[in-house]
Amino acid sequence: MIPDPQAQRLELQHLADLSDDDLAAAYTPEREPWLRVNFVSTVDGAATGSDGLSGTINNDADKRVFDALRRRAHCLVVGAGTLREEEYDVPRVPLVVVSRSADLPPTLRDAPRGRILMATVGSSDGLAAAQEALGEENVLVLGDDEIDLVALKDELARRGWTEQLCEGGPSLFADLLAAGVVDELCWTVVPMLAGGDAVRIATGAEVDVALRPALLLEQDGTLLGRWLVEAQGAG
Repeated sequence: MIPDPQAQRLELQHLADLSDDDLAAAYTPEREPWLRVNFVSTVDGAATGSDGLSGTINNDADKRVFDALRRRAHCLVVGAGTLREEEYDVPRVPLVVVSRSADLPPTLRDAPRGRILMATVGSSDGLAAAQEALGEENVLVLGDDEIDLVALKDELARRGWTEQLCEGGPSLFADLLAAGVVDELCWTVVPMLAGGDAVRIATGAEVDVALRPALLLEQDGTLLGRWLVEAQGAG
């Protein structure tokens, strides 16, 4: 049975009971454009393992939903720091690098033209180099000193990329929330504790955001949910 995201009563569903088509349908956006952010964390809120990478805390259940969201996405939006730390390869959909410095991560420098876009600012010292590497049409100058994230969402939608998936990092997530452009948080909670001083899924900008749970899946103790943004404002 396909979970109904609009149901008033939220019921725990077993991920293993859903076919790939069911899972894709369960994550259907409510409108267009739609920006969802996907994160994994431990029960005590750590967004990474002891090595500072998310890959050390995710598991098969998280990977299945991660892949399902990527298949749905028209484009990926990721901060340059996260791309460098996680050593992203070139994905099958266009990847938008968010970087005020316009610094292109090394693993993406040989990507085919048009697969990588850069969202940056006019004052960036790396602007000219990014335009030369990616093509001027693929470098989005969205402000003088700060990236206008509202304009970014609108520009991606103008290109036909109405289902937008952000995979972090935490500071970009907080900035997107502060800008009021996030529609949904997809959050996996793995059954482990990390302790220490690991970063949370949102850091930096202070926000006040109300969320509505729309879907809750479980597999082997891992919880995977959809949380829809109802209202928000800067703190």
